[in-house]
Amino acid sequence: MNFFESSGTLLAGVMLLSYMLGSIPFGLLLTAASGQGDIRQIGSGNIGATNVLRTGNKKLAAATLFLDGLKGALAVLIAWVMTPPELGDRAASLAAIFAVLGHCFPLWLGFKGGKGVATGLGVVLAMSPLTGLACCLIWLIGAKVTRISSAGALLAFACMPAILFFLNGHSFSGSEKPLAGVLVAFIIFMRHRTNIARLLNGTEPRIGQSSR
Repeated sequence: MNFFESSGTLLAGVMLLSYMLGSIPFGLLLTAASGQGDIRQIGSGNIGATNVLRTGNKKLAAATLFLDGLKGALAVLIAWVMTPPELGDRAASLAAIFAVLGHCFPLWLGFKGGKGVATGLGVVLAMSPLTGLACCLIWLIGAKVTRISSAGALLAFACMPAILFFLNGHSFSGSEKPLAGVLVAFIIFMRHRTNIARLLNGTEPRIGQSSR
């Protein structure tokens, strides 16, 4: 097996493993285990931390947020560990994209998953800690000012590719990270289409309100 064949095999393994990690539905598992029932029958029906918060259990929502972020970060870190240095950035970038895809479109749930925010932040924190911290800060400030979680998240991911681009030396060459950031942001924006529509017409629920 030559280098390119082995590289292709490694990258395929990274993509598969990252998708599987990303597709673990922690929100669904935690709410079921705690006796809260099927989170898909509550609030917006989403399996993410924001909807878990609508059960009234803040600790459960925090645990979902943490674990959804952790699985994204682990996917990226494992990709770096299991590939040689010359493939490191490419593997990490693919891991980031496929972990978010796994969360948003999990095979086990009929490809109906979450919206990717926590997992997206996890992969960005692992790829570029400074970018991840900046995005977390933007998300918190945006959510605090607007009292709308989706508004803070969308603002953070709108800024994320530009921050990655700046920290990558104002270049898309030599690293796939900025391009991965664009694709992750695109996936998350696509998953928030209904939220964006509600934001535009002023009907998006504020933090603490129920969602139909």
